[in-house]
Amino acid sequence: MGINNVNTDKLKATIAGLQKDLSKAKKSNVIDGEWNLGKGAQFRATVSFEGGKVTLEADQPTTLGGGGTQPGPMIYCLYGSASCYVATFATMAAMEGVVLKKLSVTAESNLDFSKVFGLSNNPIAEKVKFTLHVESDAPAEKIKELEELSKQRCPAVYCLTNPIPLETELKIG
Repeated sequence: MGINNVNTDKLKATIAGLQKDLSKAKKSNVIDGEWNLGKGAQFRATVSFEGGKVTLEADQPTTLGGGGTQPGPMIYCLYGSASCYVATFATMAAMEGVVLKKLSVTAESNLDFSKVFGLSNNPIAEKVKFTLHVESDAPAEKIKELEELSKQRCPAVYCLTNPIPLETELKIG
């Protein structure tokens, strides 16, 4: 299987294939979701992925007019970012032959909803912080190098630190 629950053979084969044709590195994701106008969680989407599909639900906290029955959208955003960051670290470690004894992440975000309510112009997201907890026999310098590689290569870190063009479209009827 590889190292750290990362299939390094498959990863190496993917990299070799991409070296021949970088256009194959591009992937599109699409989520079609629906707002619930009745009772229950406010938003639902069935998300397809390589191994199947799953239905996810989101519900705003009660302070934002929801029922607080499911994670809110910003919790999913933090979860997705944290899982991407820790996956990137585990992958970088595996590709460098570093065996991990334990790996976890703590993700924190500071949010200010005053702008949402039209009460200020304060940034909604003040900061996001990831703290990696790593146990390994590898030297501390190597672990720090892997963390730096993870910050450079993680898609979620890229999304958090670089402006990404946003297009919106409205279809009525």
